[in-house]
Amino acid sequence: MSYKYGVSVPATGSNKIPRFNAWARENLPEVEYKLPPQVPVKAETLAIRLRSSEHRDQLLAAFPATLP
Repeated sequence: MSYKYGVSVPATGSNKIPRFNAWARENLPEVEYKLPPQVPVKAETLAIRLRSSEHRDQLLAAFPATLP
C-alpha cells in the first residue's frame, strides 16, 4: 500500500523530522506516515505523506497550532 495522501503542517525551527516523530509516537501511534529525508531549517512547513484519508483527518484533528 502506498502513501497516497499528503498534508503540510506548520513547523518552524530546526530538527523538524525528529520533533514530528516524537510528537506522532506520543499522540498518534496508529497513524502510518512518511516524511521527507530532510527539511531546510528555513522552511516553515513540513510535508507529510499518509496512507489513508482517515489518517490525514486524525493528524489534522490532533495537530497543535505549530510543531512542538
